[in-house]
Amino acid sequence: MTRREKITGLLENLSRGLYERDEVIKLALLSAVAGESIFLLGPPGVGKSLIARRLKYAFKDAQSFEYLMTRFSTPEEVFGPVSIQKLKEEDKYERKTEQYMPGANIVFLDEIWKASSSIQNALLTIINEKVYRNGEQEIQVDLKSLITASNELPPEGENFGPLYDRLLVRYNLEGISQGKRFLKMITGTEPVYDDTVQSDFKLSTQELESWHQAIDKIKVEDEVLSVIQIIRKKIEEYNQKQQDPLHHIQVYDRRWKKIIRLLRTSAFLNERKKVDLMDCFIMVHCLWNEPRQIEAVQDMVSETIRKHGYSVSIGLSMLKREVEEFRQEVEEEVKIKNTVTEEVLRPVDEQYYALQKNGEDFAGRYIQVKDYNRLQVDNLEVINIYDQDFKLVNRLGAEKANEQFTVRIKHNAQTHRLPLVTYQKEKNEYLFKKPHKLVKEFWDERYEKIEAFLKKQKKRVQDEKPQELDQGRGNIFIDEKLLPVVEANHREVLEGLEELQLKLEKLRHLYENVQA
Repeated sequence: MTRREKITGLLENLSRGLYERDEVIKLALLSAVAGESIFLLGPPGVGKSLIARRLKYAFKDAQSFEYLMTRFSTPEEVFGPVSIQKLKEEDKYERKTEQYMPGANIVFLDEIWKASSSIQNALLTIINEKVYRNGEQEIQVDLKSLITASNELPPEGENFGPLYDRLLVRYNLEGISQGKRFLKMITGTEPVYDDTVQSDFKLSTQELESWHQAIDKIKVEDEVLSVIQIIRKKIEEYNQKQQDPLHHIQVYDRRWKKIIRLLRTSAFLNERKKVDLMDCFIMVHCLWNEPRQIEAVQDMVSETIRKHGYSVSIGLSMLKREVEEFRQEVEEEVKIKNTVTEEVLRPVDEQYYALQKNGEDFAGRYIQVKDYNRLQVDNLEVINIYDQDFKLVNRLGAEKANEQFTVRIKHNAQTHRLPLVTYQKEKNEYLFKKPHKLVKEFWDERYEKIEAFLKKQKKRVQDEKPQELDQGRGNIFIDEKLLPVVEANHREVLEGLEELQLKLEKLRHLYENVQA
């Protein structure tokens, strides 16, 4: 069984019997494998605790700990009671932690924002260092995932910022929206809290340890780093538009570093050796601080990937400037502009041409452009004649004359030769001169450098095409509906490189084929 097959099968097992919870189950498992924590925001009864209990079954012999915080919760209830025996016999203040959070692999803390400052401080150490300070000793905890939940955001003014910042993945959990799924859920009798995960899919501690080493070796490509830089800039711009600093999106350096590891984990579980643009969509669940920001963050991430994904990393804008500067240099050297004037027709309201009448006795002075265009020499046709208000006042036989912009009109057995109203228009014509031999040699060298770089970048984009696009299989953790966003950027970058290559070839053809 491949790693991808194992994770896919595990997710299917974990999601069995649940409705509209696939995405949050995927994020919970991803964060657990990455060794990160997740915060679930949502009202009571939407399955927050169920997700935590299900996640426990993803791991072999996993110990879980679950606790509902209140304002009166004490450290003893979370980290274990003080050992009276140790206190009496050894005069040591230590807790019995085996059946509490320090001894658990999967921890679910509900109503997390009711935690006291002493509980918060201990949690920060556990999350950051995977260490619990039990009296004089430090206990290395095997915490695979901390799942926290609340029906509210951290209260303002109570210094929950450090703890909230360490909860890397955030998910706004809501009730079931689809009617049929809702009915299936409320009428279903399947025991949703039972372990439904097949043993073959469960993850062992040894397996996770080897994975962690491999995850750190996953490469982060330039296009991913470019996307992150641009998103950071967009977040700064978003914050500048907010009148209240409390509504700023706060993402500090440590959080960005943790995001990179989460993206590496996604790439690894998808059996890739590098992070690609599809993985970047996971950032949506790591950047918002309050639900009102989710849509803005989604737009930032999608727009950045769509417009700048590969474009920035391969230097498409720089290449466009380079080719344009080359074009200007060549044309300034080989093209000599010559301005001439030519006589052209002057349309009236874009539909009519005016006749230059000289006392002719028939009514009207305008003919339609379309009538003039269909006239031929020595081929009389009836056309409409219009007055100054563009009202039809006559229908006469007409044909084109041999002279340019002139018509012959028959009226009362007489033929009138009438020119149409024209004007003199300037236009630029170009003469060409052959460049000096030394200049041409310099251009050849420049051409070869730009062409080589274009081909290199084109090959790179083609070779680094995301597997999800090339093999027709999606990213395990990303909705397939987002594939076209990456695909569009990939296609446009290739088309942009091909267009530049064509422009470059035309330039070389221009200066090589100029006659002396």
